[in-house]
Amino acid sequence: MLSQKTIEIIKSTVPVLEVHGTAITKRFYQMMFAKHPELLHIFNHANQKQGRQQAALANTVYAAALYIDKLETLLPVVKQIGHKHRSLGVKAEHYPIVGENLLAAIKDVLGDAATDEILQAWAEAYGVIADAFIGVEHEMYEEASGQPGGWVDFREFIVQRKVKESDVITSFYLVPADGQPISSYEPGQYVSIKVELPGEQFTHIRQYSLSDAPGNAYYRISVKREDAMQDKPAGKVSVYLSEEVKEGDSLQLSAPAGDFTLQQEDSRPVVLLSGGVGLTPMISMLNTLIKSGTARPITFIHAAKNGNVHAMKQAVEELAAKHPQLSVHWCYTQPTEQDRLNGAFQKEGYIDLPWLQKVIDTKEASYYFCGPIPFMKTINGALLEWGVPAEDIHFEFFGPAATLA
Repeated sequence: MLSQKTIEIIKSTVPVLEVHGTAITKRFYQMMFAKHPELLHIFNHANQKQGRQQAALANTVYAAALYIDKLETLLPVVKQIGHKHRSLGVKAEHYPIVGENLLAAIKDVLGDAATDEILQAWAEAYGVIADAFIGVEHEMYEEASGQPGGWVDFREFIVQRKVKESDVITSFYLVPADGQPISSYEPGQYVSIKVELPGEQFTHIRQYSLSDAPGNAYYRISVKREDAMQDKPAGKVSVYLSEEVKEGDSLQLSAPAGDFTLQQEDSRPVVLLSGGVGLTPMISMLNTLIKSGTARPITFIHAAKNGNVHAMKQAVEELAAKHPQLSVHWCYTQPTEQDRLNGAFQKEGYIDLPWLQKVIDTKEASYYFCGPIPFMKTINGALLEWGVPAEDIHFEFFGPAATLA
């Protein structure tokens, strides 16, 4: 337990962290990787370059300071991060390294303002917070390895099938190389894929949502090839998977993880909204609902640029044709002439609240969404404006957590 004095000191640093938090976390990663380059085998280099990881950590440190006297309120965040850490292979022995470099970064950025008293208080607070993470993640490792077909760290899988779903999305059907059973998972969860790229010094790990219902002898992931754009380079791992990995090749997978999951005990209508490759966890949820035989009304809404990049459209429409409780709606921002001729979409442009209110029968439902951050901000804002309670709104970020405010 932290003393009242330590709590007061930590809380006094909240305004400083609000201003300098990202500078501190940027310096933290620089210092840690300089001293421990082996940790680059774990961290996502692209998120580092884009600043997303630094911003996410800064938000977490800020929240820890803000709620240092009510750490139980951070438990959902701890669990969310814990899932990611377990899937990456973060272990208890990594936490002292993080603590040492975080304190050094605070001192380096704040200079004389980071007094010995403040640094000592943060050292004590970090110890308590680290213990919480270590405890939660220990339970997650135990759960991952203890269930039927489970395992710890990474396991070799073979690409049984590789299926092109659209111009940019490819599905991989993965079976265990040892021929043994695989663990089940909750619809919405992901696996980590670890690859060694030719010419690269460090391994790369990426998370990909499982895109089918659980209960099969395979895992399916559906990967969007991230080509180079004006503001960012091509995605090394997605390009490698899409263009280089062939059927029969092997990949290293972590056991399924993630807290963005379908609440299957809920009997109310369910609305699944996705943008781009954000449809992958939605497809898993949809297939699970249909497979369960539920009578829950299901509304499936997907936004894409056009039909050329719209993956799994036919499979979803075939489900809708067989299951009257399922309604599907497509929104294209830049439809092709062929899309127009085929009547391939119901809305042109972007999803907005008036259109949602037309295609969703009732706002008294459970909502799940995933996609690019601008898409998610739009959906979240529309649902809140409509009066949907926050507890009925569920979403996941691809990559480090951000804010939808």
